[in-house]
Amino acid sequence: MPRLTETEQQEIIRYLEADKPLPDKFRFLLFADKREVELVWNGKTNEVTNAVLPFQVIEQIDEPRAESLKADAPLFAWAGVSLDSRGRQLKGWSNKLIWGDNKLILASLKNGPLREEIEAQGGIKLIYIDPPFDVGADFSMDIEIGGDTFTKKPGILEEIAYRDTWGKGADSFIAMIYERLILMRDLLAEDGSIYVHCDWRVNSYMRLVLDEIFGKDNY
Repeated sequence: MPRLTETEQQEIIRYLEADKPLPDKFRFLLFADKREVELVWNGKTNEVTNAVLPFQVIEQIDEPRAESLKADAPLFAWAGVSLDSRGRQLKGWSNKLIWGDNKLILASLKNGPLREEIEAQGGIKLIYIDPPFDVGADFSMDIEIGGDTFTKKPGILEEIAYRDTWGKGADSFIAMIYERLILMRDLLAEDGSIYVHCDWRVNSYMRLVLDEIFGKDNY
């Protein structure tokens, strides 16, 4: 920690005696903070959810074609996945489409029982995310069926989820993606890669967030 000058010491004393918070500059003078550049927004926090929710199987679609099945086929494993005689996956964390809020899913993968299985298989080597681009709450789309065009309007749940979660401006969007990226970083293997799809609206913010979480040398 660098030695404080007499002027800096007196300034700190004045703030403390007045029961006022210290200016941000003293964070770097008083504490060993290696971050030279930092993105700051309203409500920023490093806290992330640690929820662990149970996953429920809704549907399995991993059975091979009937003509390729053998009644006496033994139990075997393919690519580290345990399969039964029909070719259906018995257990494992791979080959799953998980439906739900990705923040809760990431937290459950990080803190739940599947974490050990993931790490035993070498960890997650690739993450690709395609988040909303802070474009507003309009999720309507045109769908062509035959010669007719229909407009699919957003449902009430879509509108409420967008508005309440990250539809309040850039700071709410960054807060939303920041927590999720921290969870992804904690799940990603040391030699893993992450690809983030974004557009011009949040590109500059996203780069700074990624540099802060993953380190600028890992770009």
